[in-house]
Amino acid sequence: MTVAAYRNLILATTGCAVTFWAWNLLPPLSHTFRTGLSLTGTETAALVAAPLLVGSLGGVPVGALTDRFGARVMFPLVSGLTIVPVLLLIPARQSFAMLLAVGFLLGLGGTTFAIGVPLVNAWFPPRRRGLALGILGTGTAGIALSGYLTPRIHHYDENLPYLVVATALALFAFLGALMISDHPDQHLPRTSAAARPSRAGRLRGTWEPAALYAIAFGGIVAAGVYLPVYLRTWYHLGVTEAGTGAAGCVLVAAFFRPLGGWCADRVHPAVVTAWSLGAAALCAIIQAFDPALNPVGAVDLLVMAAGLGAAAGAVVALVARVTPQERIGGVAGIVGAAGGLGGFLPALVLGAVHRGKGTYSLGFLLLSDLALAGGVYALARMRTAGAAPAGGS
Repeated sequence: MTVAAYRNLILATTGCAVTFWAWNLLPPLSHTFRTGLSLTGTETAALVAAPLLVGSLGGVPVGALTDRFGARVMFPLVSGLTIVPVLLLIPARQSFAMLLAVGFLLGLGGTTFAIGVPLVNAWFPPRRRGLALGILGTGTAGIALSGYLTPRIHHYDENLPYLVVATALALFAFLGALMISDHPDQHLPRTSAAARPSRAGRLRGTWEPAALYAIAFGGIVAAGVYLPVYLRTWYHLGVTEAGTGAAGCVLVAAFFRPLGGWCADRVHPAVVTAWSLGAAALCAIIQAFDPALNPVGAVDLLVMAAGLGAAAGAVVALVARVTPQERIGGVAGIVGAAGGLGGFLPALVLGAVHRGKGTYSLGFLLLSDLALAGGVYALARMRTAGAAPAGGS
């Protein structure tokens, strides 16, 4: 391994963390916006969903553009452009319509994982890609970072969170432009970037991992977005305590991604995915029985997050195994989009069940069924995918 490989891995992970913090700026402050602007529940949900939707779908063209122009161009460019909506939040926070419009633009920050995957994948040999991509996945801890720090910084000054994040983005864009480098042997195709997503979509190694990633990473995204609501509603925690609990779960999930990737380097990624989703399903069943938060419920939620994190790391390793390097940006964009959009499902299921039944138990049982089905599918259908890692040994 070269110094350049580890340098690019560190930079890509840092870039994802910073941009994901920007991407997740609105959810930790949603209660403040709802109170200050007298928003309805639907308006608040739309405000939180706008960046998530754009960040998820936007990963598809950004991944295709990365295949075409390389991460050296795309990482500083996307990070620098994300500064604009972050700063626009300062004047926009006085109006719901303006906040919603800026929220859509803020979704750009959620696209960077589709840039990091092809960059890291090119620098590491197949036998080490699972661990390397798992380390890259810890950049999703930017969601937890936002959940923990944003409301606390906001407490001191209403504009300070946006100024801090904008400064961090500017510093990373500058460092990225200086220090990120595409692998010298990486071939950047001359074909149109507009045609690349459709080509990526025709690969078998796109949609099946995408479905699994929608379950695994979707659960992590849902934890960042809906878990504070669950903890406040069911366990009667305060806003700060609920946000801290949700941030802790997202952080655990992020740091179990390298473990899932490391295991996927030694066992087939589909096997790791199946066992990890099975563990998450078991924890969801336990949570359906409404255990006391201290300590059983807290431990159960953390273990569930760990299982989802390990599964997400293994699924990305599976993508690297079955996808040619010249198409991995486009595939990673589609898989990442599925993961982001998958975050809507648990939130919708838990919210709908609670409104209809007055309990979350049935919702957790349904989510356990979904995770178990994903694990069984991975074990039964994906265990032979990519008998040898893509790209040789």
